[in-house]
Amino acid sequence: VLFFFFHSMTMNKSTVDSFLLLGFSDFPGLEGLFFSAFLTIYLLILIENILIIIVTLVDRALSNPMYFFLRSLSCVEICYTSVIIPIMLENLLSDDKTMSFISCAFQMTMFLITGAAECFLLAVMAYDRYAAICQPLHYMVIMNREACFGLVAASWLAGIPVQLSQTVLVFTSHFCDSNEINHFFCDIPALLNLVCGDTSLNEQIALVEVVVLALIPFSLIFLSYLCIGNTILKIPSVEGKRKAFSTCSSHLMVVVVFYGSGMSVYLTPNSNHSLDTNKFLSLFYTILPALLNPLIYSLRNKEIQGGLKKCASSFFSLNK
Repeated sequence: VLFFFFHSMTMNKSTVDSFLLLGFSDFPGLEGLFFSAFLTIYLLILIENILIIIVTLVDRALSNPMYFFLRSLSCVEICYTSVIIPIMLENLLSDDKTMSFISCAFQMTMFLITGAAECFLLAVMAYDRYAAICQPLHYMVIMNREACFGLVAASWLAGIPVQLSQTVLVFTSHFCDSNEINHFFCDIPALLNLVCGDTSLNEQIALVEVVVLALIPFSLIFLSYLCIGNTILKIPSVEGKRKAFSTCSSHLMVVVVFYGSGMSVYLTPNSNHSLDTNKFLSLFYTILPALLNPLIYSLRNKEIQGGLKKCASSFFSLNK
């Protein structure tokens, strides 16, 4: 399917054969500093998320559905950032900042698909917490193995039709003479600035994207936490309320980081900031969630902390 879409774009593309990713070229004296900072951040993202994956696989105490979804979230975030950061690092070191037509289309497609997968996966994790707190006696029946795998697969697949449609529509548009993208990756707003003619259809599909891939998952998260909050309020003991809330507080913080960083860009009127400002704001929703989410779960979840200690002690005992 991806081959068919990309082939159709090469057959219908305009005279633009490649794009020039300007990235942070406006700050030539700081490109080395940017490279060191983003390389360090990328390595931290990989290490943190790989550790979450290993710990939740190895420690049998972390074999329940919540940690299966957390492991899946770490996989999504590794893919999400790996679509963007390595190319950004290469551009910071290289004088040749060109990116082929197909590479740009592929990057945007994978960025949109992984971003949509994270939106739906966060909704699935909220439903998991709802089932655990509001339906504790039926939790393992509701969140059985088949259901967990099905929900993760659905999270990946749900956004593909809309995202592919948006990609094809953008890359079959007629681009003007300029091929300079004032961004560090192939993002929709930056590319639409290069399109000659009416982009209203792109904007309509973007609205559908927001509703389907952001508003619906966020609404499901909101409804889940309304039910969770109602259930927690009915718990008679303060200690019981604290334990119930602690099981979902990490996820709630992750949702705030992810949606808060995204809304800082997409819900801010374009007239309020320049393209350069938008470029820096984009760092928040492309990098910040993947960097902070493992830390949030590691610092606030005692079971994850215990799993990390077990893995560390096993590693050091093997190397003695």
